Amino acid sequence: MDGMLYIVPTPIGNLEDITLRALKILRQCNVIACENIKHSLKLLSYFNISKTLIHYCSYNEYSQSNKIIALLRNGQHVALISNAGTPAISDPGYVLIKKVIENNMTFEVLPGVSAFVTALVGSGLPLKSFIFCGFLKRQNSKVKKELYKLKLLDKTIIIYESSHRIVKTILLCKEIFGDDTLICVARELTKKFEEFIRGTIDQVIDVIQKKRSLLGEFVILIYNCGEKV
Repeated sequence: MDGMLYIVPTPIGNLEDITLRALKILRQCNVIACENIKHSLKLLSYFNISKTLIHYCSYNEYSQSNKIIALLRNGQHVALISNAGTPAISDPGYVLIKKVIENNMTFEVLPGVSAFVTALVGSGLPLKSFIFCGFLKRQNSKVKKELYKLKLLDKTIIIYESSHRIVKTILLCKEIFGDDTLICVARELTKKFEEFIRGTIDQVIDVIQKKRSLLGEFVILIYNCGEKV
């Protein structure tokens, strides 16, 4: 009989945000596939969980997915976790899930935290309709093309960004969406230095540029309330 694959969300910062069901699955499974073994050991050690760990990341997910399928065929129960949040949301996981479905195997997705949902609710921007874009492309020309398409949408736009690109990306948003567009920048969600910066693009840029350091992971939320073409 095939084993079960569990997609297990983990906290994005505060370890106490993990669910009781997630802990139960992590304790009961045979193997945990994780994006970064060293990082995941901190979480597992905190909850006194000791399991066989295998490395599953964006660089090896095709080969490792085949190994995990073999484990499941052997009756092993496998939990997939990422460094933080829900696997497959701007993290590895899609390839494995697709292979499990193609092999007519069963899997369960546990509900749990995701940084963009936390940021969206705390942004103060309209929640009725939104689009999650994850990380934008790296080249400026491609980023601009993406943003111009998003400008036409009457939705709250959600983007992930790294600390070393945050200012550059917001300046591009100013160029394309306009100075008065409402945005929110959320960083270090659920952690000690959690911060929400809200206002027009100009106001948010002013706050960010005055900061001595911009550490952490960022979520940018944009609401373009101007006229659509």
